[in-house]
Amino acid sequence: MGGNLKDIRKQITSVKNTQKTTKAMKLVSSSKLKKAEELARRSKAYAKQLNAIFHDVIARIHLRGLDSINSHYFAKSKNREIKKLDIIFITADKGLCGGFNAATIKEVMRLMELYKQQGIKVRLRGIGKKGISFFAFNDIEVLDKATGLSSAPTFEKAASFINNAVEDFLNGATDEIMIVHNGFKNMISQELESHVLLPLTVNIKEDKQTSILNIEPDDEEDVILDELARKYVQYNMYYALVDSLAAEHSARIQAMDAATNNAGDLVKSLTISLNKARQEAITTELVEINAGVEAIK
Repeated sequence: MGGNLKDIRKQITSVKNTQKTTKAMKLVSSSKLKKAEELARRSKAYAKQLNAIFHDVIARIHLRGLDSINSHYFAKSKNREIKKLDIIFITADKGLCGGFNAATIKEVMRLMELYKQQGIKVRLRGIGKKGISFFAFNDIEVLDKATGLSSAPTFEKAASFINNAVEDFLNGATDEIMIVHNGFKNMISQELESHVLLPLTVNIKEDKQTSILNIEPDDEEDVILDELARKYVQYNMYYALVDSLAAEHSARIQAMDAATNNAGDLVKSLTISLNKARQEAITTELVEINAGVEAIK
């Protein structure tokens, strides 16, 4: 019985130490989430200006006819034939964030199977150790790999990563680029994001457009459109990383909060077991003493 009491005390100590660790990890993720949210807020402000300029140029070109768009970044037809596409996925470099990574991996696997059934060849380009490790373990090739980027995204690194995929698209090696990641919705939930990054589509309402750029020659519009399209794609890659990072910290806060609560429940359960074991030990000792007294008599 003494050995049993000792084992229970060791378990309680171990669980309490684990509880301290999960509490600390929750606090760290909470601090990082605040920074990631602020980064996302500033990024949205920049994105708003970039989108305004980008759609202004598109609107100007739209007025002279969609057929005049010579940029390879844009879809020439709604009924495009897709034979090969790239899927870019973003996962975390670390675990302990619930189903955050699993949700992204599951979606990528679903898309791969879906396109396979349609006879479309899929290539993967991956960001984050967890996703890269999963596909490596399952002998699925990942064309481009980047670690350390999802945990510390910068525009320069994001642009460098996406450029290879963009060049393949512009050269006709692929027909479409998709991006899959878990996005930040709020403090308690994440939202899986899956959308086409390239080609870009024109969706301008038939109304009067106000121009914020003063461009006269048409060829200059095409050059500017190409440059804006490249920046637009690069920035979308960067923002996906920022969004994913905020979602990762949000998921980790939830996971560590649940782990802390579970540890607390386990400590309570073990404490009850410890008290019962103590009572059993005391009762056993009293029985033995009484038995000894009776034997003496």
